[in-house]
Amino acid sequence: MPPGEPPPDTLPPEETLAELYDDAPCAYLTIDGDGRIIRANNTAIGWIGIAREALIGLSLRTIMTPAARIFFETHVAPLLATEGLAQQVAIDLKCSDGHRMPVLSDWRSVVRDGRTIGIRAMFVDATDRRAYERDLLAARERAEETAARLTASEAELRELNETLERRVAERTADLERAHEQLRQSQKLEAMGSLTGGVAHDFNNLLTPILGLLDTLQRHHISDNRERQAIAGALASAERAKTLVQRLLAFARRQPLQARAIDVGDLVGGMAELVASTSGPRIQVLVERDPALPHALADANQIEMAVLNLAVNARDAMPAGGTLTLGVYAEESGSGMIRLVVADTGMGMDRMTLERAVEPFFSTKGIGKGTGLGLSMVHGLAAQLGGNLTLHSEPGRGTTVELRLPAVDRPTPVLPAASEAAVRCGAPGSALLVDDEKLVRFATAFMLKDLGFTVVEADSAEAAIRMLEDGLRPNIVVSDHLMPGMSGTELAFKVQEWLGIPTLIVSGYADVEGVAAGLPRLSKPFRRKHLAEALERMSGINLAA
Repeated sequence: MPPGEPPPDTLPPEETLAELYDDAPCAYLTIDGDGRIIRANNTAIGWIGIAREALIGLSLRTIMTPAARIFFETHVAPLLATEGLAQQVAIDLKCSDGHRMPVLSDWRSVVRDGRTIGIRAMFVDATDRRAYERDLLAARERAEETAARLTASEAELRELNETLERRVAERTADLERAHEQLRQSQKLEAMGSLTGGVAHDFNNLLTPILGLLDTLQRHHISDNRERQAIAGALASAERAKTLVQRLLAFARRQPLQARAIDVGDLVGGMAELVASTSGPRIQVLVERDPALPHALADANQIEMAVLNLAVNARDAMPAGGTLTLGVYAEESGSGMIRLVVADTGMGMDRMTLERAVEPFFSTKGIGKGTGLGLSMVHGLAAQLGGNLTLHSEPGRGTTVELRLPAVDRPTPVLPAASEAAVRCGAPGSALLVDDEKLVRFATAFMLKDLGFTVVEADSAEAAIRMLEDGLRPNIVVSDHLMPGMSGTELAFKVQEWLGIPTLIVSGYADVEGVAAGLPRLSKPFRRKHLAEALERMSGINLAA
């Protein structure tokens, strides 16, 4: 055999590595930046039960159970975005034969030249862990049988039995607490999924109501009673919009504009407003650590959260007291910032505390609150990659701690479009795409009122046919979630083909998500919101 050549019964190193990857006892997947599977080893294919050629190109969501998708979006994705790594994550894979396979997963971002281009995931079969409790119970029974056979003295045997009983009681209590936490988590996940879907549909209903009422109000109706009726209906629609935003916050599907903000300055600037809202019998104190890092958060949503918590604190102190707003660095050095709202009010008992973050749960009585304040703050914290904790005892007040991820430096803020924009010539034509007839009617009404000539399509496919037939609008306005092709897919096709700017309209931050680079407007919206979005996108000056 010539020197340097491998023996005839061995494989070349590259083939050996390929075999190690494909036949490893763990499942491996590689996912691209669009969330689609581009590589899988034989173990992953065997577990999932889908042929390699069918599996490659599928969305990662396809092989996850609904609960696993939600957990991935609210816990794993934020960790990957901030840390680039998420380890020992327990989820269930959805196999082709319908059964769920429990796995422990590790996730790592793939970074090239400072840019995340994909994800690598490893899955370990965790089926045997489900038998842990049964094995533990059997072990206890064997321990009791062994203890009964011992020939030790009566005093020693009694002491052994007492020790065993205490440990069994403690372990049983631990298991009961763990089961209760799991039940609460599953209940909140189910409620969040249902709430998000309802809120999406409700936004579609509110869009024509809010948009058309706003347009009618601008038409300067001379009859005073009609003006009052429109103003009252518009105020009710705005309240409904706020209610839907809180529902979406609980469901962790509200559209956020997260950037680096100085939470200490934000809370300090709100002290006067909180004091005037709380009344003269409540003393408002502001505390903050010096040299705090910035936090990754949405400033508007944080302000709303603080106001909600301050109102709850005020209602818990009818005879007066002290309300403390504090912003502190996490003592453990975990890279988090603590936003604390504490009162000296009535406090909550254990049962009330356990249900405090449930949507629509309230102790204020009928007509005195929506029961969405704490649930909104809880959902906001989770969506931002933080968490919410409550501490309360009857007669000793309540402390709410909102933890937010810290960031090193502020994110530059793009200048907003001028509110005093003046119409400059005719805006041109707009192609409007939406499968909801009423939403399409209201949006077309507002676009025409802004000076556009509007061509309507009830699907992305219909819009493409119009463009293929020679239609050349100045802008495209499209809903995101539609049967068939989505608005995001349509926007990319239109941009690549014709270079026409496209505004995506969406009812909520849906599971698939809108591509980060696309202009976006959230439902419901008024005429001025539509005008501002179009100005930022296309540079056309409109009279809002």
